[in-house]
Amino acid sequence: MHDIFLDLTEQLSDPDPVRRAQIQMKAPLPKRFYKEVSVGETDGAHTILLDGRPVKTPAKSSLTLPTRAAAELLAAEWDAQQEVINPVRMPLTRLVNSAIDGVAAEIDAVFDDIVNYAGTDLLCYRAGSPQSLVEAQAAKWDPVLYWAADQLGARFILAEGIIHQEQPQAAIAAFAETLRKHRTPLQVAALHTVTTLTGSALLALAFAEGRLSAEDTWRAAHADEDWNIDQWGSDAEAEARRAARWLDMKAAADLFKALKSGS
Repeated sequence: MHDIFLDLTEQLSDPDPVRRAQIQMKAPLPKRFYKEVSVGETDGAHTILLDGRPVKTPAKSSLTLPTRAAAELLAAEWDAQQEVINPVRMPLTRLVNSAIDGVAAEIDAVFDDIVNYAGTDLLCYRAGSPQSLVEAQAAKWDPVLYWAADQLGARFILAEGIIHQEQPQAAIAAFAETLRKHRTPLQVAALHTVTTLTGSALLALAFAEGRLSAEDTWRAAHADEDWNIDQWGSDAEAEARRAARWLDMKAAADLFKALKSGS
């Protein structure tokens, strides 16, 4: 069963979720070969069972979760597959596979990548005009920056336009220290996904720390896009791309919360 994801690695590698789905639709999908999906437990680790057999990752590692809540999310995803198994519609499983097979061995690099995002964070680069856009950005982004400064001791400097602004090392260090609370392969993988999808490590950390919901995090990340939509309208392709990216975002957020559930 692990070969399902191994064989589709290249097809699922395109960064554009709409393009990824288009590529994958051209390939034949494996038929669902199991009847029952359940959650097993061994020595405190939770596994996904297909007709009693544990699911493995593409690298043939055990697909195990530390909390039952997280395992039940994945089990529901496997159970939702109908006649065929479609990995495009299994963002949770793909994320967990990535965490176990990839992030676990490279956690320092992935952790540092999130920290590096904070050095050039979306929230620190502001428009100078028009005033309505300035206000839209401030409304969504200023509360997160105030929270980071007041609660984390991470005081970031704002810049107008796209010219690089070097951030204080003290701010980056304070950010990293708080992020370190979530330094497990699964949690780091989830937060890295949130960071790359939103373009903001500060938004990802605000979500991790319970300052923002997943929905508020997503809306804040799209302050510029929503302002443009208000001015000029949207189009079907852009809406489809955003909706597809939201599914990946929601999967990462749901997994992270389930990992923190303690049960």
